[in-house]
This record gives sequence, structure tokens and C-alpha cells, in this order.
Amino acid sequence: MSFPRLRCIALLALAPLLAACENSAVAYSIEGKEHALTLLREQPYFWSDEVTQYIVAARLPQCQKKVRIHPGRTTMADIEVFDAGYQMWALHQGARWYLASTESCQVQDWDNAGDAPPGALVGRFRLKDGAPEFEAVPVPSAGG
Repeated sequence: MSFPRLRCIALLALAPLLAACENSAVAYSIEGKEHALTLLREQPYFWSDEVTQYIVAARLPQCQKKVRIHPGRTTMADIEVFDAGYQMWALHQGARWYLASTESCQVQDWDNAGDAPPGALVGRFRLKDGAPEFEAVPVPSAGG
């Protein structure tokens, strides 16, 4: 068997392993496509079950900031998103809380001592059919 043929077989054997790496982005659109919170998840190595996570706070053109948050796992835990005031949201994943502001363009850890949400749940980043998605909480209709 020739060397080029062996190399081709080796690359084909590695392809499923490389395809197992996660590289995804999903957004919670607040006011159109220019105002959003986006969850980015990157798994650089197929042998690791740890996934690097980022939150991007964006209100273009004034704000766009990507902040690394605590790593997740390949089996993603939901990240709940709560309204926390004017252009501010609280994000809750497992035991961790974060505050994201598109007014001050910041994302930071939050020591929520009472562990109570600061406002209404607006939705959650979750895994559906193997891919992250944002699931919004249905808004009650007026009059009932």
C-alpha cells in the first residue's frame, strides 16, 4: 500500500473524531439582530468533555463584548436568562450566576447570595436535538 493511500485512510478514520468537536453560537435577540446576548460554545479537542463558553453582550454599534464564562460540559446544562432591569440580564447555569449588561457592555460573575432570580424568566439556552438553542418563555397575551 502506498504512503498517500495510507494517509488518506488515516484522515478518513480521524474525520468522525474531529467532527465530534462542538463549535456553536446561539443568540437571544432582544430588539432585532443588533441587540442580543449570544452564547458561544467551543470544544477544541474531541477527547475533552469540557467546553469553553463565552457570552457576547451586543447592542450595536455602542456595545459588543465577548466574555469567557466558566466552562461547561459537552452535555450542556441549561442557562436560564432573567430580566434584571434596564438593558441588564441575569444568567443562571447550575450553581453559577452572571450579570450581563448591554448598557455598560459588561458580563461578570455574580454572587447571588439568596439564589433568587432578580426578575422574570425570559427564556433559556438549552440543548435540543444535540444543538444549543434559545427557547423563549411565551409572553402572555393581553386580556387573558
